[in-house]
Amino acid sequence: MNKITAAITCLHGYVPPDILTNADLEKMVDTSDEWIMTRTGIKERRIQKEPGKATSDMAVEAVNGLLKKRGISAEEIDLIIFATITGDMIFPSSACVLADKIGAKNAWGYDLSAACSGFLFALETGATFIQSGKYKKVVVIGGDKMSSIIDYTDRNTCIIFGDGLGCVLLEPNEEGYGVRDSILKIDGSGRHYLYQKAGGSLKPPTHETIDAREHYVFQDGKTVFKFAVTNMAEVSANIMERNNLTSEDVTWLVPHQANLRIIDATAERMGLGRDKVMINIDHFGNTTNGTLPLLLWEWESKLKKGDNLILSAFGGGFTWGAMYIKWAYDASASAY
Repeated sequence: MNKITAAITCLHGYVPPDILTNADLEKMVDTSDEWIMTRTGIKERRIQKEPGKATSDMAVEAVNGLLKKRGISAEEIDLIIFATITGDMIFPSSACVLADKIGAKNAWGYDLSAACSGFLFALETGATFIQSGKYKKVVVIGGDKMSSIIDYTDRNTCIIFGDGLGCVLLEPNEEGYGVRDSILKIDGSGRHYLYQKAGGSLKPPTHETIDAREHYVFQDGKTVFKFAVTNMAEVSANIMERNNLTSEDVTWLVPHQANLRIIDATAERMGLGRDKVMINIDHFGNTTNGTLPLLLWEWESKLKKGDNLILSAFGGGFTWGAMYIKWAYDASASAY
């Protein structure tokens, strides 16, 4: 029997319909389209404005779309791993809420928190469950309703983030396709530079924390940029070297969409031109856990069986990593 690998066999995404443009932000904070574009590469982002709608509601749309495309029912799902930092509630998990909403009666699951690297970490975790031979269908989700924790009076953060979510289905493969390798890292000394100051057990909610606007994202942009641009590029180059991949061998770089300059630096370190880099930061912004699966969703029609993909991310914590995936199917085919 050949070694079992975990292959992505289907994927889908969802972004809310409402658009927040740079022109809109010019009316809210002291900024300009030129300032935002020069520093981030973002023109617009999607915002979940519908009252009563949470992160799990975006997941319902994405996962139901995935199930329809793959031709399976929610009851066939074995496991749900939901990467998010904006769960519907502190508890229960959004995976639990989602399972109920879509009718995944035979699944168990949980949420995974690693900021912008969460989807990458969840994908590694889901792949391990598949490789164990115990589970056949694992749904890995990455997404956030970042607008729920963004201070729209803070120009350092409100220009960056948007709402969105994507998901993939992992299934066993014996032909060598799927997740081939990963390098994942954490460094908790970075916790002071990108985080939400209040709301956890260290600093529970009080009138004082709310008045001080400490339940929103805080970012020391210069420190985060410096660390991200170095480590995201380095780990991406390292995974290529470890798997004897040249720039010619890599079909696509799938990078976290935090900042266009970080993306360019990573591609340059890998020896890749822009023609091999997936980029949607201009119209979605940084959707945190949603960036990588949304890229795959938008580029699905261009992916071919056997393509070599490098997924790369960096997030608060600090967290970062890279993953090598050999793509398992042509989008034009009914099945891989």
